[in-house]
Amino acid sequence: MKHATAILYTLLLLGFTGCTAKQAPATSETTAKPTASATASEPTTTPETAPLKTGAEQTEKYLNLLKGKRIGLVVNQTSVIGKTHLVDSLVSQGINIITIFAPEHGFRGDADAGAYVKDAKDVRTGLPIISLYGKNKKPLPEQLQNIDILVFDIQDVGTRFYTYISTMHYVMEAAAEQNKEVLILDRPNPNGHYVDGPVLEPAFKSFVGMHPIPIVHGVTVGELAHMINGEKWLEGQRQAKITVIPVANYTHSTAYTLPVKPSPNLPNAQAIALYPSICFFEGTNVSVGRGTTTPFQVIGSPYYKYKTYTFTPQSMPGALDPPYKNQPCYGMDLTSPSHAQPFTLTYLIEFYKNSTQQEKFFNNFFEKLAGTATLREQIKSGKTESEIRASWEPTLSNYKQLRKKYLLYPDFE
Repeated sequence: MKHATAILYTLLLLGFTGCTAKQAPATSETTAKPTASATASEPTTTPETAPLKTGAEQTEKYLNLLKGKRIGLVVNQTSVIGKTHLVDSLVSQGINIITIFAPEHGFRGDADAGAYVKDAKDVRTGLPIISLYGKNKKPLPEQLQNIDILVFDIQDVGTRFYTYISTMHYVMEAAAEQNKEVLILDRPNPNGHYVDGPVLEPAFKSFVGMHPIPIVHGVTVGELAHMINGEKWLEGQRQAKITVIPVANYTHSTAYTLPVKPSPNLPNAQAIALYPSICFFEGTNVSVGRGTTTPFQVIGSPYYKYKTYTFTPQSMPGALDPPYKNQPCYGMDLTSPSHAQPFTLTYLIEFYKNSTQQEKFFNNFFEKLAGTATLREQIKSGKTESEIRASWEPTLSNYKQLRKKYLLYPDFE
């Protein structure tokens, strides 16, 4: 994306307060017709634009699909209609909810990244909550036995390593195996205005990267669900019976302000814009600011050469035991709007070059995040970002063409 476009998108995003449509060909899928208008090359918000409505907000399009059936909800704190949680909204409509399934960070979205989340009960409704994180990432046959339809409504942030899309994959897979239907209530992608990064290589498939897609994949969860089905990425090349309720009045150039932070350490639009570039550091000896009030907006470690900026991680909700707890970390403050640029390797290359412990800079998690074995070696050998980007072709361009088959909304190009 051109520099001017990136800056404009940044300015539009910073309103965050918390944190011709084409259908994919697949006989087991249906998609309600989106009401988006013409394409645009930049994020657009004008008084004349019809209000955006998430899939969940369009209850008139899916309540009849749920009435009289036994429902399993795959939801978290982002699953809201206005200020009302989807669970409460559906219960008030007399929908028969059997089970709530919760992804990483739990039903209320307050657990640490990677923390074990226990099964529980929802205090308000008394409904059982089953965690889909830890050993039980995929709904078990017995957990689906008394369910007719699974409803997936979770806000994604548009990166391959954000695990909510991995949860969706396993939900679709379990549904396909048990002959259950899946209703996906689509939501906008806050990083859906571009595509970038290396495409995952099969050898590095994991829960932080399950599909051969780039780091910034440029699709909504509804579009990705069609892609998973269409490309037969589920186990045994199965296809799930899915129905997608698209976002109304949305394009891939639409700036979107998330009403609820998607996870504890992505508190605002700045963090979400930086996340594709900064998450790499989770596979290094550099802190991404967990345990501070600005996670994924500061980066640093005790081993960075320059000491002009410092922060000290502390234990806090959502980061109970952060890396370098109570230790000064030296690095960069990226909270300025000027830093909320699209995906870049600049920070990663800079920190490796100026680390006083280069031999311990990378850890074994790095390749899972990168999705390739070559990026570590390219950085260690001193290659420039331009040289590294050239190595992502033609795979990245091939993905961009594949992506167009599954778009439900006008594109940014």
